[in-house]
Amino acid sequence: MGKKRALISVYDKRGIVDFARELVQKHDYEIISTGGTYETLKENGIESIEIADVTGFPELLGGKVKTLHPRVFAGILASRTHQDEINEIKEKDIQPVDMVVVNLYPFEEASKDFYMEIQSLIQFIDIGGVSLLRAAAKNFFYVTPVYSPDLYDKVLKELEENIGNTTYELRKELAINTFQYTSTYDAIISEQFYVRTAAISMDQMPEIFNLALKKKQELRYGENPHQKAALYKSHLNVDFELLHGKELSYNNLVDLTSALNIVSEFIDVPAACIIKHNNPCGVALGENITNAYVKAFNCDPISAFGGIIGLNEPVTKEIAEYAKDIFLEVIVAPDFTEEALEILTAKKNLRLVKVPMSMLEYRYTQKFDIKNLPFGTLIQTTDNVELTKDNFNVVTSHKPTPEQVEDMVFAWKVVKHVGSNAIVVAKDKRILGIGMGQTSRIASMEIALSRACNETKDAVIASDGFFPAVDNIHAAAQARIGAIIQPGGSIKDKDVIDEAEKYNIAMICTGIRHFKH
Repeated sequence: MGKKRALISVYDKRGIVDFARELVQKHDYEIISTGGTYETLKENGIESIEIADVTGFPELLGGKVKTLHPRVFAGILASRTHQDEINEIKEKDIQPVDMVVVNLYPFEEASKDFYMEIQSLIQFIDIGGVSLLRAAAKNFFYVTPVYSPDLYDKVLKELEENIGNTTYELRKELAINTFQYTSTYDAIISEQFYVRTAAISMDQMPEIFNLALKKKQELRYGENPHQKAALYKSHLNVDFELLHGKELSYNNLVDLTSALNIVSEFIDVPAACIIKHNNPCGVALGENITNAYVKAFNCDPISAFGGIIGLNEPVTKEIAEYAKDIFLEVIVAPDFTEEALEILTAKKNLRLVKVPMSMLEYRYTQKFDIKNLPFGTLIQTTDNVELTKDNFNVVTSHKPTPEQVEDMVFAWKVVKHVGSNAIVVAKDKRILGIGMGQTSRIASMEIALSRACNETKDAVIASDGFFPAVDNIHAAAQARIGAIIQPGGSIKDKDVIDEAEKYNIAMICTGIRHFKH
């Protein structure tokens, strides 16, 4: 049947000239190419056959239709051992294709532009390329699919070692990876259509939810040493840089996410957070980021030992000076000053993680929460609901002071990130005490108040759920709490509000619950 044939049609032209030259000069391949790829090869002195000369049909619609033709796909899909198929393509003067080198329009990269209109984004959906790769992968017994420039060296090495042929084992491996590549590509398109056509705002969850995840790195172990783990990423996940320190562990990644989730609640004010075991032990706002860190650390200096620090502004030299004498696992922030890096990199194992994006952008990157259960997979939209004047309802005659209102908003933003049942006590835009993960709300209340000690006079309380009984109000009154913010919605609401009135505690009911399990 003559020379081996490679069909080359690539958007990403990295390395394609050298790869094609090796195919032609060393391994006697004949090349078919399309549009821009044909021009690139021609400019570099590599002879190839233009796709229109194979199909007998010019490219249409500005290049949208060029390879979708029986003469192309029959050449890729034909069996090399079934005589009837061999005879059929011979009769039609169709030559078999032995290698398909295709990478796709960069839909994933284009979709990162959240402001791109759907009409523009669909121009990045590859049709012919996906079809070519799937055809090659389906017929991997005879055809080599090559979907990335990163594979060129591997394929050339195989050709060199096998007299111009690829092995069955390589073709099988590439076929598996090709189907993963094309299915991921389609999953990303599906997700973007769902997100960008306002289906979420219409309270509709997708009928099919595809998780297009690629393994980013193997982790030493999972939550515990006997569990295996790896980090997988989708195209919408946030990028980060490990600037210094040991490899990030499973627990480190969970905790630094919690830290960033909290500080990203505060877009226009410096915020600092310290996390232990996926719950905050210190959170504060400050006049500047150093002040915020000091206030957060002083919330619970004992629990801060071995913690994860999260900041919504770059780490300063002053913060580094404070942090260098404490055992910490991770510091995560949008950036680090040079002076801060010089100080902190002296601690060999301290992990310094840079998340180079605005906290506003970070906050809205994750659109879904996902939990795997033995019974199926639970998917929900993330808890990003905002307080507005419509759900900031003062239900007592005693009104909160402006300072208490600010503290209530602060505490409310924090309590949504604390494991239920959750109670947060706050004053002067810093946490005084947190009660978390208890099976009764009064138990969480008592823990939070006990940790706040004698600082509770005129402080505020935020509760992630309603109060089922007046015992919580009694506890708050004994601690001389000034104001409470809670969802409301209990059948005991009237009793609870009346009790707050009795003790001159201002109360706001939001109508928004913030359970976290």
